[in-house]
Amino acid sequence: MNAKIKKINAEYEKNAAKIAELQARQKELDKQRTELENLDIVGMVRSMGMTPEELAALIEASKNGQMAPAMTEKEETGDEEN
Repeated sequence: MNAKIKKINAEYEKNAAKIAELQARQKELDKQRTELENLDIVGMVRSMGMTPEELAALIEASKNGQMAPAMTEKEETGDEEN
């Protein structure tokens, strides 16, 4: 076999192995990123004191192009008048 073909075949195999390794790493990074994004979303929802039902209603309203009801100043600050 031609020496140049052997060299190209060897480099081809080396590149194919590296590509497979990088694709596997990319998939793992994507999984980690999605998990962290989901944790951030859950944290934001919990910090607002929303129930799962309220979140679902907000998402549904957003999908339908409706405006979510504005929060009152009391709800925004957490202050309650007695």
